[in-house]
Amino acid sequence: MRGQTGIDAIAAERRRQIDEEGFTPEIDAMYAHGQIGYAASCYARYAGLRMHHPPKEWPWFSTRWKPKSRREDLVRAGALIAAEIDRLDRAELEKARAIIAKAEGRQP
Repeated sequence: MRGQTGIDAIAAERRRQIDEEGFTPEIDAMYAHGQIGYAASCYARYAGLRMHHPPKEWPWFSTRWKPKSRREDLVRAGALIAAEIDRLDRAELEKARAIIAKAEGRQP
């Protein structure tokens, strides 16, 4: 949305992705092979070009490719980057918890 700072627009888009599209942390966890990052890079690289078909690097079905304006594509890329960072952080936390549980003789 115009009038928002970039960071506010990215946060709002990430919230929309969760609330309206259903891309919750649990769903994001299923994309452990860089798919979210690849999607972000596609939106950033091709921002504003309004390509009708997704680029070859696009990790998902072509119906998920929804380019818009340059700004909206960059906001979407930023939100996907935030989602990937959060996914990586959660995965590292889970690893640490499993190591601690194992050291304490508990099941993770």
